[in-house]
Amino acid sequence: MERDNEAIAVARQCELLGLSRSSYYYGSARDDEYNLELMRLLDEQYTKVPFYGVRRLTAWLRAQGYIVNPKRVRVLMRRMGLQAIFPHKRRSFSSPGHKRYPYLLEGLKIERPDQVWVADITYIRLAHGFVYLVVVMDWYSRYVLSWELSNTLDSRFCVEALSKALWSSRPEIFNTDQGVQFTAQEFSELLSRNEVKISMDGRGRVYDNI
Repeated sequence: MERDNEAIAVARQCELLGLSRSSYYYGSARDDEYNLELMRLLDEQYTKVPFYGVRRLTAWLRAQGYIVNPKRVRVLMRRMGLQAIFPHKRRSFSSPGHKRYPYLLEGLKIERPDQVWVADITYIRLAHGFVYLVVVMDWYSRYVLSWELSNTLDSRFCVEALSKALWSSRPEIFNTDQGVQFTAQEFSELLSRNEVKISMDGRGRVYDNI
C-alpha cells in the first residue's frame, strides 16, 4: 500500500489487493500507535545517552522486545529532529546553496542586552505526536523574545519568530547553528535588512553553549 500514490487511490489499491478498506485503516492506525510508542522510548533513551546513533538505538529497542529495523529508527529520529552527538569531520550541515556565516562570538564578552540574540529549535512530545518549538532569546538577559510552534521543520515558523522579535528591538549579532532553517535565504535576508550581523556555529544546539 502506498498512501501518497496520487495515481492510484487508497480505495483502488485495496480493491486490487483484495483488502477491505476497514482492515487497511485499522492496520494503519495500529502502525501509527506503534510509531508513537517507539518515539516515546527513543525520546527517553536519547535524553539519557545522546551519543547513541541509529544502530545503537535499534539494538536497544530490540533488547526491550520491540521489533524494529534501522530504517524505521532512522525515519523516526529524523521526524523528531534527533541526531547522535559526537565529533564530525564536517561540524554541521546546511542545505545545498544556502550561505553559511562565520562564528563571531569567539572571545567576545557579552555584557549588555541586545548585544547578541540566539535561536534554537527543539521538539515537544504530545499525547499523540510531536510539535517543534523555536525560541528567540537575548543571550545576556536570558529573556525569551519570541517563540513559535510548528508541526513541520520548514523555515517558515523560524522566520515568523524572528519577525516578531524584531518588532520590539534589534540585536547587534544574531547567533544560531547551521541548520537549514537558519541558513534559509528568507531568514538571513531578514537579518541583513535589519543590519544585524549573522553568526553561526557548528556545535549543534545553541542553548547547549549558554
